[in-house]
Amino acid sequence: MNLYNRFKAPTPKLFRNLRNIGLTMATIGGVILSAPVVLPATIITIGGYITVAGGVISAISQLTVDDHATNDE
Repeated sequence: MNLYNRFKAPTPKLFRNLRNIGLTMATIGGVILSAPVVLPATIITIGGYITVAGGVISAISQLTVDDHATNDE
């Protein structure tokens, strides 16, 4: 299965939920990083980690496919 087919294949429900959680985490991290007020360095660092973790969770969840649906084709 090449990368294009993997992106087009259906994603299981659990991983769709994880993808949405990851996107939410990335958004929250981005808001923390771009806050117009001065925040402590620790909060900025945590915001960066949250952004990266959310992006990784979303990317991996998007690449997970439902084998039962792809075997039927």
